[in-house]
Amino acid sequence: MPEHTLIAIDAGQTGIKTRLVEADGSAQEWLFPGVLTDRPLLPQLAAVVAEVTRVTGQAPHTVTFGVSGLTSADDEADALMQHPDLADVHRIVVTHDSVTSFLGVLGDQQGAVVAAGTGVVTLGVGPEHSTRVDGWGYIMGDAGSGYWIGRAALDAVMRAHDGRGPATALTADVQGRWADLETAYVALQSSEDRVRTVASFAAPTAAHAASGDAVAIRICHGAAAELATAILAALRVTDAPADAAVGAIGGVFGSDVIRSAFESAVRAERPDARFVPPAGSGLDGAVALAGLGSGHPLHERFAERTR
Repeated sequence: MPEHTLIAIDAGQTGIKTRLVEADGSAQEWLFPGVLTDRPLLPQLAAVVAEVTRVTGQAPHTVTFGVSGLTSADDEADALMQHPDLADVHRIVVTHDSVTSFLGVLGDQQGAVVAAGTGVVTLGVGPEHSTRVDGWGYIMGDAGSGYWIGRAALDAVMRAHDGRGPATALTADVQGRWADLETAYVALQSSEDRVRTVASFAAPTAAHAASGDAVAIRICHGAAAELATAILAALRVTDAPADAAVGAIGGVFGSDVIRSAFESAVRAERPDARFVPPAGSGLDGAVALAGLGSGHPLHERFAERTR
């Protein structure tokens, strides 16, 4: 087994991004379907490692995981070490994807990073400690996420249909999926992929906001306000300096309407905050996770196991 071969995994709800880094620094990447948060997590993660091992013909020395929906890094690390698909792996490092997002975007800087895709989570790191904000799933949290935006869009379309709300261009997008709006809710509620289906309406909402649809603009501004609230809470709780770095990644921030409103809302309270272009991605953060030692400020947020 090559001593320094690494599989780094950034497991989100939109997709599971995977990078194999060889001892000579060369790398290959794969994209797998996203984590299903209503199903057991461990088999989904183990299956990715097993598939990469099968394709490459060798087990890695180290596997790092940055995972959406992680509840206990220690428990998952212990369980993964016992899983037969990882029997030949020497070292495993497990953390929440908020940590890998932070490492990928800001590295060792103090500040906060919000990662907004299908779900959303924010991590803040100050001079003495770190804190996580939201990331509580689509039922209890994930405010400002792709799911949150898509849910608001569906609500707006049905309000317009009933006469409870203003007309919106979003109606055509929803009817493109379900021609009969009055039975759409039945089809959606019975779908096994309903979370990603709802989140899929975030992109057309952003597009219609850019084109001037008032309903879509309101939804996008609401999402931006929620994301800014999370960042500001993270900076406040960690006592981050006034000029702390702020990073924002994920598909939601592909919308200029959302990004602009988000930055304006943060600056209203933190005028000296520095909006930093991402140094890398959550997958880069998963690679960096392999090199973190016990003295790192985020050490308490990951679990490491070796054979």
